Amino acid sequence: MVPKFMMANGALVRVLIHTSVTKYLNFKAVDGSFVYNNGKIHKVPATDVEALKSNLMGLFEKRRARKFFIYVQDYEEEDPKSHEGLDLHKVTTREVISKYGLEDDTVDFIGHALALHRDDKYLDEPAIDTVKRMKLYAESLARFQGGSPYIYPLYGLGELPQAFARLSAVYGGTYMLNKPECKVEFDESGKAYGVTSEGETAKCKKVVCDPSYLPDKVQKVGKVARAICIMKHPIPDTKDSHSVQIILPKKQLKRKSDMYVFCCSYAHNVAPKGKFIAFVSTEAETDKPEIELKPGIDLLGPVEETFFDIYDRYEPANASEEDNCFVTNSYDSTTHFETTVKDVLQLYSKITGKELNLSVDLNAASAAEPGAA
Repeated sequence: MVPKFMMANGALVRVLIHTSVTKYLNFKAVDGSFVYNNGKIHKVPATDVEALKSNLMGLFEKRRARKFFIYVQDYEEEDPKSHEGLDLHKVTTREVISKYGLEDDTVDFIGHALALHRDDKYLDEPAIDTVKRMKLYAESLARFQGGSPYIYPLYGLGELPQAFARLSAVYGGTYMLNKPECKVEFDESGKAYGVTSEGETAKCKKVVCDPSYLPDKVQKVGKVARAICIMKHPIPDTKDSHSVQIILPKKQLKRKSDMYVFCCSYAHNVAPKGKFIAFVSTEAETDKPEIELKPGIDLLGPVEETFFDIYDRYEPANASEEDNCFVTNSYDSTTHFETTVKDVLQLYSKITGKELNLSVDLNAASAAEPGAA
């Protein structure tokens, strides 16, 4: 119920390949990636060729954007010739963009729909991060020659924990499902040593959990507003896409945070034949999700049924080296996994003291191809 797509060349796919979980999963490419601009939705251009075709920009702006995209595509960290005299570790994104003279609306979709930044702090940070994010988007798009850089598991995201559970069982992991009221147990020194449910305590050296299990070791950092909409048709103006992401940058809505639309359908086996499920989510700024989420819901066309939901977002506030508790961040409002995977990898390093090397050859790892078992 927390809708997120995977970047085809992104960190989560690398984790799945690294762990061989891909043999338990089937993926399908997502049809479209769109951005909201001046009241309409447009396909997100990711390459110089797409920039020239895009309706997002006027004729002269298209040429400027094309030059910028070519610079990003050709940029290689190890090849100074491709740097055009810019040290991207030192110059800001704002400085690089001003060199190409791009308009504010263009900067908006590049930053939020291509580089997937959630606010505008990136403009005054080193440009290398934004360039890498743009390259990841373009590489992911090229990977399956589809309409978007995203993939999604057939039968939905419930397949991910199921696949990891299978793999864990192969290596001797034990799953105890449907255990009510799990309580983390601590010794006199404040270190966790087990989890109790129904009078039984499972002993352990470390506890890894989400914020709901240790409410006194987390802090509230915000809340997410979400609408779940059931429809009989694809979202209008998305070329009849059966699965799609639309990003509504905050500036376009005069908000403090972006809004995200996620749509999936029977094509990914997550709904009955002929049905489409759309999620509209954003960082909540009021207690009225039905009013706040209206710009995203208005893009959907006729909706059969809508459910609204607001949930609090937490981050850990404990010292894991002192209490042996490793708490994840709550899911944010984004409709892609890039922020979540970053959190998981940081947690992995904290728990093991090792960095995970994810430099796998994705082309050789055909197991992650859409439709592959």
